Amino acid sequence: MVFASGLAASAGTDVFSPSIPGTVSQNQIAHLTGPSTNGQWRAIASKKVVGSGNGQTFYQWYLSIYAMRRGIYRLRYQSPKNGAPLEAVTQASGAKMWFPIQDVHIVGAASLTGHSTQQLVVQSHEMAADCGGATVTVFASGPGDSVVRAVTVTNQCELTAKIGADGSSIDLSGPYYNSTAPMCCPTKNSASAVLRYRGGKWIESPKYFAFN
Repeated sequence: MVFASGLAASAGTDVFSPSIPGTVSQNQIAHLTGPSTNGQWRAIASKKVVGSGNGQTFYQWYLSIYAMRRGIYRLRYQSPKNGAPLEAVTQASGAKMWFPIQDVHIVGAASLTGHSTQQLVVQSHEMAADCGGATVTVFASGPGDSVVRAVTVTNQCELTAKIGADGSSIDLSGPYYNSTAPMCCPTKNSASAVLRYRGGKWIESPKYFAFN
């Protein structure tokens, strides 16, 4: 299945309802409901300053997923408003600091389930102490023109993702921790796994990172 180019440098003259919060970092086209014009969606990563102190600026990040409907991109999912992967940033009591410290990166869109639709792959990281936690989330279209989290992979400290060379899998990499390993000391400093959708379910091989 051939899709139009996935990455857009800016929102350009497109109309978003409601408007995109903060400053746009990434603008990704995804065909969550197929290759037609009506199947075109946009995933927007953006951030807004929430405060500053001690020479550091703190941001609330947003992941907004819009669907093109009647010539306008209409919001269908937004994190943290509609849940994971991002949390609402709050100020620490009595300090000019805001937590969790966040980052979000749209990895891309690909046909991961073997159909004519695409799914959206997003990686994020949040920390309040130590190295925090990392998440890779796969979003898909849901009933009633909705967006759902199809699968979520988590790991302590770090987890990165990229679309596999076959275009239908996700390559994961990060430190591996067994059930007894402390956060300071991973069982394996650098581990790699592949996430695929086969036979109606998501399969990770090898099983280094927790997913549901």
